[in-house]
Amino acid sequence: MVKKLFVGSLPWAVDDAKLAEIFSQAGSVVTARVIKDRETGRSRGFGFVEMSTDEEADLAIKNLNGVDMDGRKIVVNEARPSERN
Repeated sequence: MVKKLFVGSLPWAVDDAKLAEIFSQAGSVVTARVIKDRETGRSRGFGFVEMSTDEEADLAIKNLNGVDMDGRKIVVNEARPSERN
């Protein structure tokens, strides 16, 4: 089952491809998306990654949470369900 992860405190230069590359160390990445500002198109400093299994997602959290990336310690945890209706 696919598990969605929240990734915060991303360096501004990280794009979708780089995010997928980083998380592929933990397993199969289904999707990787850096969230961008609608008006400027610049990164908002966070994104979401979907891993193909719960085990791979847990491994990604364990191995990548707190890792230094271009001078910023990224935050990786399980994404909470959207509260939008």
